[in-house]
Amino acid sequence: MKLKIVIIAVLTLLILVFILVWGYPKNVKNTGNTNTASVGDVDPSFHPAIGYDTATSTLYAPEIFYDFGTISMKDGNVEKDFTITNPTANDINLKKVTTSCMCTKAILIREDGSTKGPFGMPGMGYVPPANEIIKAGESRVIRAIYDPNAHGPAGVGVIGRFINLEDEAGNAIQLEIKALVKP
Repeated sequence: MKLKIVIIAVLTLLILVFILVWGYPKNVKNTGNTNTASVGDVDPSFHPAIGYDTATSTLYAPEIFYDFGTISMKDGNVEKDFTITNPTANDINLKKVTTSCMCTKAILIREDGSTKGPFGMPGMGYVPPANEIIKAGESRVIRAIYDPNAHGPAGVGVIGRFINLEDEAGNAIQLEIKALVKP
């Protein structure tokens, strides 16, 4: 039991060091394929206020990571709303919304409050296509819903889950949630 605690502590420390050393950099440009940034020279299409390359047709999210902190299985589901925006002059067709695990669902919420979904993990039941047109300047909310009870008693500990959004051009953005699950 003591060895298990030491291993968990060391892994947690390594993750924290990784996040601090290689965390999301400032003043970067997007590759156009994901909303993960890579360090590079700023070019004229880089928009410093929002941190992405305006020359590419891709969705933008001001927040792509959320840590729920410590959550309890007995308290049930937790939710986080992420906003995605089309900052381009063209419409974007959001084709797919998928999650990395069956314990996580995503709901797309339109500006008028109507919803699409739930979207889940491919291979774990039917995942409907999103097929959502997001006009220039419009936003949508992606609600991440994590069920800490989905894995049963073995599901305690640190979790990291992802929601993947992909447009018809193959551009992708990944949203991430983390938590420390307690019984």
